[in-house]
Amino acid sequence: MEATVAGKALIFSMLMGLASFIVIQVNGEHSPVGRFSGDHYRDQIRKMQSLRSSSVRHDSVSLPPSISPSPGYAQQPPAASSPRVYHVTSYGADPTGREDSTEALLRAISDAVQGPSAGPLIEGIQNLGGAQINLEGGNYLISRPLRLPATGVGNLQIHGGTLRASEDFPTDGYLIDLSDSSTSNMEEKRERSKDSQQLSSSSPYSYEYITLRDLMLDSNYRGGGAAVINSLRTSIDNCYITHFTTNGILVRGGHETYIRNSFLGQHITAGGDHGERNFSGTAISLMGNDNAVTDVVIFSAAIGIMVSGQANILSGVHCYNKATGFGGTGIYLKLPGLTQTRIVNSYLDYTGIVAEDPVQLHISNTFFLGDAYILLKSINGVANAVNIVDNMFCGFDKGVEIVQLDQTNGPFKDIEQVVVDRNNVRGMNIKSTVARGSVNGKGNSWVVDFNHVLLFPNLIRNVQYSFSAAGSQFPNHALRNVSDNRVEIQTDMDVPASVYVTADQGVLT
Repeated sequence: MEATVAGKALIFSMLMGLASFIVIQVNGEHSPVGRFSGDHYRDQIRKMQSLRSSSVRHDSVSLPPSISPSPGYAQQPPAASSPRVYHVTSYGADPTGREDSTEALLRAISDAVQGPSAGPLIEGIQNLGGAQINLEGGNYLISRPLRLPATGVGNLQIHGGTLRASEDFPTDGYLIDLSDSSTSNMEEKRERSKDSQQLSSSSPYSYEYITLRDLMLDSNYRGGGAAVINSLRTSIDNCYITHFTTNGILVRGGHETYIRNSFLGQHITAGGDHGERNFSGTAISLMGNDNAVTDVVIFSAAIGIMVSGQANILSGVHCYNKATGFGGTGIYLKLPGLTQTRIVNSYLDYTGIVAEDPVQLHISNTFFLGDAYILLKSINGVANAVNIVDNMFCGFDKGVEIVQLDQTNGPFKDIEQVVVDRNNVRGMNIKSTVARGSVNGKGNSWVVDFNHVLLFPNLIRNVQYSFSAAGSQFPNHALRNVSDNRVEIQTDMDVPASVYVTADQGVLT
């Protein structure tokens, strides 16, 4: 009897287990996660992988070097919530520099510019959220300028590689051209797709917060390196720009372009180049306001920095481009009448500074080596609010003056608030607007000649003197003449005396 009961119990248990199995199988036919078939599981994994591959962002794809996209290869733009880094090799760019990569790079730029807005910039500028065009450390040959296909965008980076002009690159072009696409030639306009037309923008600026970083731009003696036109808050950082024939960097219009930690030279040299007399081009041209050049080396060009915009600051700049003796200029300030330029903590190495009709110019804490000097050039005869103070000058005892005047267009006649003082000089002739001298002797006239020191001819606006007579006599004395930069003191009797004089050209009485 017990055995019969135990047997029934065993049979009942087996029947219940079988029923459960059947229920699970039946339910599993309608559930994607309840199947036990190994083949079906592998099919589901393959489908999921295929779906994942189809949704991968273009910018995150890194194709093996041996695989390049077909000419018709097209990718979807990245999702708005995904990091937007556009790897140019995934567009077919050749990182070896053997094949022309212009079209591939322009496709990457076009995709980046057409990204979604990511918050506010200045009104009329779409924020691209820090989208990056990553050159991946490659060396890319291009045959025409890389322009953004639309204006009215900002917060974009191009970084991490080398761009080199091809032999047929236009000689008036720039490798990277941040200018309104409407300025491009008709051929380039025809090549732009409808999706790459210029955006309508209410902003007075074409771009805001564009960053060019960690780049080598090799112009191959065909045009320039980078053009920044009518842009706001642009950064050029840690770049090496060479072999330009026009400008290494051109900044025109807009304001607040910051150029820093970079190296520029038409020819790659470290000084003493036998071809220095033939250096040409301008390393940096600032044709706009409120820009800064900081910690930049300019090692070859006819002109290191040309400034024709107001309120710019140059700091930590080392110019050893074409020497002054060969006709070169380190820094040329070509905005007569309203300079508003500050040059501080810099190094002018065998090449100097030229300032046309300087008004509000400050040069301080700068080292001038190799007879390098500052030239004030008269255009309309104006020099106003100029400080040249606390600099160092070193030369070769050839009688070169540290500050000179070019008055071939007419003399300086409107001179106010000019201070040239407290400069230390070795091997050059000091020039200043403040001079001190003394004379000893016996007589009734004492003359101190300041022509060898004072900068402007026949100009003394303020004189201070002390008269120390020997003996028991108390003569009357007076300042009698200050013409031709000579100070004359006279007494009413002959006495032995010492006279100490300070003359100032820059202070109005």
